[in-house]
Amino acid sequence: MILGMKSRWVWGVCFVVLMHHATALAQPSPAEPAPAAPPPAKDQPYIALGQAKVKKTILAIAPTIAGPGAQTHGLIEAVRKVITNDLLFMDMFQVLSESAFIESPTSTPAPGLALDQFKVSDWSAIGTEFLIKTKITIESQTATHKSFAFEVHFHDITKAKTLFAKRYLAKFDDTKTVGHTAANDIVSALTGLPGIFLTKISMSCDVSKKKEIYIMDFDGSDVRQLTHHRSIAFAPAWSPDGSRLAYSLYNRNAHNQKNIDLFEYNFANQTMRMLSNRRGINSGAAYEPKGDRIALTMSYSGGPAIYLLNPENRSVARLTKSFGEEVDPSWSPDGKSLAYVSTRTGRPMVYRMGADGSNPTRLTFAGTFNATPSWSPQNNKIAFAGWLEKTFDVFIMNPDGTHIERLTKNQGKNEDPSFSPDGNFIVFSSDRAGAKNIYVMNVDGTFNKRLTFGLGNCVAPKWSNPPPPPRQMPES
Repeated sequence: MILGMKSRWVWGVCFVVLMHHATALAQPSPAEPAPAAPPPAKDQPYIALGQAKVKKTILAIAPTIAGPGAQTHGLIEAVRKVITNDLLFMDMFQVLSESAFIESPTSTPAPGLALDQFKVSDWSAIGTEFLIKTKITIESQTATHKSFAFEVHFHDITKAKTLFAKRYLAKFDDTKTVGHTAANDIVSALTGLPGIFLTKISMSCDVSKKKEIYIMDFDGSDVRQLTHHRSIAFAPAWSPDGSRLAYSLYNRNAHNQKNIDLFEYNFANQTMRMLSNRRGINSGAAYEPKGDRIALTMSYSGGPAIYLLNPENRSVARLTKSFGEEVDPSWSPDGKSLAYVSTRTGRPMVYRMGADGSNPTRLTFAGTFNATPSWSPQNNKIAFAGWLEKTFDVFIMNPDGTHIERLTKNQGKNEDPSFSPDGNFIVFSSDRAGAKNIYVMNVDGTFNKRLTFGLGNCVAPKWSNPPPPPRQMPES
């Protein structure tokens, strides 16, 4: 069965599931397919989140088997480079050097992809825990259509079983997408969490001397300027499916008065539309995780407060009603709660309330200024920026405000945290190198990596969800 993979970033790539979570060491005959075993339960993954802090998982990527003509197009090197870089980005894996391999691709018979086509002991002897076996073949090479197939068999060597086998079909120029997709499947098979390698990060940068919205891949590559307003565009926010991006803009109304308006960019047709231009502030948008509403800060009826906006009919409902200022709403993954910042007790602190504005509860009490809360997709942590010791740093806490941990210290001002969709990373802005740039770190504060270069000051990063799952297509 062929599954089409079409999204706002991925076009033309599909894959065939050859075998998913097979349990038998010997491969069954085509007439008697082995029943599929269920994947590891999400609460019992092969690799638990954070386990890599103690011991990295040892992976081996066997040399790719080349079908006729595959060596001449650079496909093998391109796809392998993407997969290797993706897995190393996770900071969870140790990839074995090919110099340690015992298996020889030139032995007779030549080792294959399936478990009964190579010696498992050749890999267990060098400490391999999980093995990636791959093959590339040319599918079509006409003047108008050039495509290849990339086959992946992913094995648990310690248990001598196959976790999955898939065959990805793509055009010659889609090697990066194929590599990211395969790496996503590998990480998902091990962790039970979505892979991040086809996700994007949005931000506001001022390299043009104005602030515009930019997007980039999860690792800082393929930077693209999205807006060209020549004004101040800021506070981007992804829709749950990644098809739209809301942001705020300093704008002028029909009476030439400055206002902070809310816009939305549609990736499908590359158009923008006004969502709200009510007088005053229309900013800090956050899409409802499983709905169409947007939480944001508005001030048209007085001081800044949190509202819910229906983007279709532009109707609004006010959620917070205090004498303070309320900003920076962030939804819980289940859509039942919102974290936000309020000055109702004097200093800006992080609060939590129901999705209908009920039961507002103060979560933070330390420091003098807390801002930009971000809810982990795993619903177990809230990250925020806090002013302490004369600077901003990134902190995380439990959703009830307990167990606050400081993740950054003595590295400039660190603000605007946003979780990756697997909850394993936090992207944030920092001026530790002078200008404000976008960095990423593990959820425990380790493995800091700079993502932006040469874009001026970049702030307010937001991490997108993975693309929607493949759409089932008719068999071909």
